[in-house]
Amino acid sequence: MSKKLGQLAATAICGNDISSSCLYVSALAIVYSGQYAWVALLMVAAVLFLFRRIYGEVVGALPLNGGAYNALLNTTKKSTASLAATLTILSYMATAVISASEAIKYADSLLGFLPIIPVTIALLLLFMGLVILGIGESSKVAITIFIFHLFSLILLCCFCGYHFMNHGIATLVENFQRPVEGGVLTALFFGFSAAMLGISGFESSANYVEEQENGVFPKTLRNMWIVVTIFNPLIAFLALAIIPISEININQEALLSYMGDISGGNWLSILVGIDAALVLSGAVLTSYVGVGGLMERMALDRVLPKFVLKKTKGRTSYRIFILFFMLCTSVLLVTGGNLAKLAGVYTIAFLSVMVLFGIGNFLLKINRSRLPRPEKSTWLGLFVAILAIVLALLGNIILNPSYLGIFIEYLIPTSFVVLFMLHKNDILKAVLFFLNYITPKKSKIFNNINRKIDIAIKKLNSQQFVYFTNKDDVATLNKVLQYITDNEDTRRLKIVAVLNETVQISPSLKTDIEVLDRAYPKIHIEFVEEKGVFGPEKIKELSKKWHIPINFMFIGSPGDRFPYRIQQLGDVRLII
Repeated sequence: MSKKLGQLAATAICGNDISSSCLYVSALAIVYSGQYAWVALLMVAAVLFLFRRIYGEVVGALPLNGGAYNALLNTTKKSTASLAATLTILSYMATAVISASEAIKYADSLLGFLPIIPVTIALLLLFMGLVILGIGESSKVAITIFIFHLFSLILLCCFCGYHFMNHGIATLVENFQRPVEGGVLTALFFGFSAAMLGISGFESSANYVEEQENGVFPKTLRNMWIVVTIFNPLIAFLALAIIPISEININQEALLSYMGDISGGNWLSILVGIDAALVLSGAVLTSYVGVGGLMERMALDRVLPKFVLKKTKGRTSYRIFILFFMLCTSVLLVTGGNLAKLAGVYTIAFLSVMVLFGIGNFLLKINRSRLPRPEKSTWLGLFVAILAIVLALLGNIILNPSYLGIFIEYLIPTSFVVLFMLHKNDILKAVLFFLNYITPKKSKIFNNINRKIDIAIKKLNSQQFVYFTNKDDVATLNKVLQYITDNEDTRRLKIVAVLNETVQISPSLKTDIEVLDRAYPKIHIEFVEEKGVFGPEKIKELSKKWHIPINFMFIGSPGDRFPYRIQQLGDVRLII
């Protein structure tokens, strides 16, 4: 069993992504909010504070890899969860390519001779190799980058503060006396919308929660919130204190390097440039780690092809990382590193994932109210958080209408793969019907194709699923059958009751199952009485005995008296 990540390592992996926002989000907020940029950034921090509780409740109740996908998979339909997963993968692809490209551009600004696209591909390849070696090795690199980044930001803020104290408040006063185009509220709205990109990466920790030690996940949320709340508004305020807004707008692409040059000289500007190249590289690592946990979970649930689950001796799913590298490289080559196109995908995908996670929390409260959780978000906080993200999403579309079209261009082909996997059974049946209609009966080639498709359909439907129960009534069991019919390709279901001296089945359970067996003729329902105690060991035992993966085993939501946490049961899914 691989070693779990502690607080520093887990925070560093996701923290490099969210803290790299300091390099661009302050300038972005100033462009749209002017002298009120620091207020817009504090508003973002307030929304992120609400999401700390939202993520804490959802992942605390369902501490499994997958983020928004996992939250929705256990609270609603598989197709809805798959949409969240598709958006998350798009977000990670855009993040990896943007971060890698920008890291190389910063390095080129220091060295002056790097071919951007080839070296960007090399950087993506380097981090692919690193994550294939294992998350433990990756975390060491992430920690080094994260600590250096925090040191650089603290040093920059100290020099800018010292410069401000020595040169007085004239620049700050001049900036605050500037007229605000469209009014303060409009400026804050668009500044807030643009600055919401400063919290990208916050969702990443939920995608590798199973690799973290117990109790570490909420600490990663707290640590990321502290970094964003302190540095983003502070850097925006210091920029306004020492640089006229007109100059900030001119130097927005490398604002922090410019601030370093003004406050400390060329050496500080170079240090910030080195830091930018490193921390943006760290954001590439975050994308790999996050997408690895997510895509592995999707493949286990038959939302992605199973071949990606092949592992190295070090227990890493190397095919997932190779596939992600190939996708990122293709996106880089197709777009030619055009950041406007990538930003369109990134902005809408990331904010949509945040909205879907909030919806997942809403459904968890409604559909899984009995499920124990270490903390709870308030209904008001949940509503405000979702509304804030929706407004930010609308604000970004208003600011950049072309982003929506670009986003859809990338979403459609990505969705086709997931939709094919979700409806593979129906698609294969349609192909089989079509071939039977057009094929000459004696054609060997088409008969072979027909036979192979027929075998694939039978293999798909032969996968057994398990539902554990002992006291559910016919109405509850009917919901189970409806869920399986709507979400899974199978013809076989075991309804299992684990019994002992203290646990007995409901007297009507066998009769109810017989009724449902007749009501669902396409699904063979087998009732099994198993001796023992229901828990992690029994689940593992039955999984091994019947050759049924644990993620194909379902239960209803356990109550407060249930002796195990949901993560102790493995990948067992909650479906009612």
